[in-house]
Amino acid sequence: MAAPMEVAVCTDSSAQLWSCVVWELHSGANLLTYRGGQAGPRGLALLNGEYLLAAQLGKNYISAWELQRKDQLQQKIMCPGPVTCLTTSPNGLYVLAGIAESTYLWEVSTGNLLVILSRHYQDVSCLRFTGDSSYFLSGGKDCLVLVWSLCSVLQVDPSRTPVPRHIWSRHTLPITDLHCGFGGPLARVATASLDQTVKLWEISSGELLLSVLFDVSVMAVTMDLAEHHMFCGGSDGSIFQVDLCTWPGQREKSFQPEQDSGKVFKGHRNQVTCLSVSTDGSVLLSGSHDETVRLWDVQSKQCIRTMTFKGPVTNASIMLAPLSMLSSDFRPSLPLPHFNKHLLGAEHGDEQHRGALALRLGLHQQSVLGGQDQLRIRVTELEDEVRNLRKINRDLFDFSTRIITRPAK
Repeated sequence: MAAPMEVAVCTDSSAQLWSCVVWELHSGANLLTYRGGQAGPRGLALLNGEYLLAAQLGKNYISAWELQRKDQLQQKIMCPGPVTCLTTSPNGLYVLAGIAESTYLWEVSTGNLLVILSRHYQDVSCLRFTGDSSYFLSGGKDCLVLVWSLCSVLQVDPSRTPVPRHIWSRHTLPITDLHCGFGGPLARVATASLDQTVKLWEISSGELLLSVLFDVSVMAVTMDLAEHHMFCGGSDGSIFQVDLCTWPGQREKSFQPEQDSGKVFKGHRNQVTCLSVSTDGSVLLSGSHDETVRLWDVQSKQCIRTMTFKGPVTNASIMLAPLSMLSSDFRPSLPLPHFNKHLLGAEHGDEQHRGALALRLGLHQQSVLGGQDQLRIRVTELEDEVRNLRKINRDLFDFSTRIITRPAK
């Protein structure tokens, strides 16, 4: 039997030539292209080895392509708002999307929206499942990383708010990327942030294992399968290699480029947006705002191949090509269902939401005295005011972040 083929799947923000391109990793041969829309950062996912999903940049829908569909007809999964990040469970049963400050979880077989998690205070920026699909993690612009048990989320009493297993709050600026290693509930997780640090955590205990400080903000992070090395993409275009097996027992370290010059990949002219490592750990793939995707030899730190795009690269990942990508006559086992925009059993969700909000605000007395119509009008006004306050808060936060992270002249 032939060895599995590794492929690189890439997208850029312009989508002039294609929305997504698949090319053979070592030969550089173009295998497939998909057209229709612009995939946003952290917005590309493979579903059950049969569909390619792409969260459209600034749009309220997710594009879905059959991997070997000759006519390239795309399906659209409509969402309640613009999708900021996207992932799928490795077992192919669930789709997870970040929409504003909330995380939406769908069941693939039925299309039912199972739960909406609203524990972030700013936009959700990245999502990851563990390898066994038992946990998922969400990182946001509020500097928080939340660890969720899928079983607990699905079994929670509808009258109770789901609670994350861990809340990691050691970062001081927005989270830019997450990487989850192997091991399911025993996995280690790397988190990157604009605060110029990458932190390594343990899911089972929730403890911080390592924190590495860099001279620049870190925009992307990944590890090899053996977790011997951690690769961190900087805002200046550099990629730093952190050797996890050689650090002393200290939890906090500073990466010194002048001392660790042999651990830096140089070639990108602008910030690194995404990183991925081959199965054997010998090759590193990187995408950048300089409109290039580069393939690196990890041992020599030399660039093997460069692919040029028409816009900043938003996604670039290495994966083993599924059978459906290599076989021209393969068809999905089941068609994608219609994905619901409202929670299961919440056909009158707007009315329930307004009623719940009214009770929280102590307006039930007004409902009794003034009637339901007057109550609905008042609650709608309050909802509009809350939305405006959230927008103001988000704008202030983004402005402060830009000021703090502005390079010194």
